[in-house]
Amino acid sequence: MPELPEVETIRTQLADKLIGRKIVGVEVRLAKMFEGSRDQVIGSRIIDVQRRAKIVILKLDNNKNIVVHLKMTGQLVYGDKTAETISFSQGIPFAGFALPAKTTHVIIKLDKGTLFFNDMRQFGWMRVVNNDELLMINDKFGPEALGKDFTPEYLAKICGNWGRPIKILLMEQSKIAGIGNIYANEALWCAGISPMKRGREVAGDSLSCRKLYECIKKVLEMGLKYGGSSAADEAFVNVLGEKGHMQEHFNVYQKHKTPCPRCGATITMSRIGGRGTFF
Repeated sequence: MPELPEVETIRTQLADKLIGRKIVGVEVRLAKMFEGSRDQVIGSRIIDVQRRAKIVILKLDNNKNIVVHLKMTGQLVYGDKTAETISFSQGIPFAGFALPAKTTHVIIKLDKGTLFFNDMRQFGWMRVVNNDELLMINDKFGPEALGKDFTPEYLAKICGNWGRPIKILLMEQSKIAGIGNIYANEALWCAGISPMKRGREVAGDSLSCRKLYECIKKVLEMGLKYGGSSAADEAFVNVLGEKGHMQEHFNVYQKHKTPCPRCGATITMSRIGGRGTFF
């Protein structure tokens, strides 16, 4: 699932392409992927592109918003033309060299360009909400992992109240917004903390807790620097249909049975909270 660096990469690129553009049409090819009325957005202009946790928000000039959650294999790909078919020289994973494809479920047509919402596994969604509903969505999430409200003191506090494995806490969006399986694995390895260690045990070691805070920031900023990660399933692409490069800098994630770059011991994998965990 795309996490903070991947979704922020998409947000930044969408802002460059979409702000000021007018929505002239919405084609819904799979009804469950688009919630709300197309009439509420057609004719409006996009005035901002925001991110909250792992979701993208297209803010419109009529007090409506298009909220997008990519889930596991969702893609937002922009073509600079308004045409029936747009070609992409590098090819889009699961879609091919032209959009729309079989995995394209929503098409937003603009006065300049076209935005395609692809999703092979069909878990993602687009939803039209008003500003009050958007506030309710915002309230479901904890502080942004790269935001000013996420502090060492806050991390120590939530760890101290957590009796389950620390890795599960890092991925709990109501506690910290934006971290998923990839960056939780990398941050814990960076900090030298077992993913099985209980949150309150981490809180009891102030140096380890501080190190974890610094490592969370470090790995997320690396993810942004390298344009997100296109891991083993290669589902993630940016708005231009290009892969990220953070996977080239993983230390532990999806490195099962390879030597640890720090100590040389063999990296192993188990499941914590149903997610592959590497240490």
